[in-house]
Amino acid sequence: MTSPPFWLPAPRGVAIAVKAQPGARRDAVLGTAEAASRPGWPAARLKVAVAAPPEDGRANAAILRLLADTLGVKPAACRLAQGQASRDKLVLVEGDAALLGAALARLASP
Repeated sequence: MTSPPFWLPAPRGVAIAVKAQPGARRDAVLGTAEAASRPGWPAARLKVAVAAPPEDGRANAAILRLLADTLGVKPAACRLAQGQASRDKLVLVEGDAALLGAALARLASP
């Protein structure tokens, strides 16, 4: 059985639903998890741990940097669309949706 998607195509790239874990020991992408239904959001979340604390936007910035590094895009290509003060975040990544989708599929594979 395949897991539900954690990303959706967006007009200029992809929208990634993230479950943040700030204050972790190290920065890492931890796989995916199913999530409660939410209009306009994918059915799952990409679990992302960052060492930065959830203060003054430091964890959000660390999440965007980690996603940019992981997907091979410039940091400026990633921006937080929703969830600035929440563990559930929607991140927009600009770029070729097919290439980004392939990279994201590799992240979801066990």
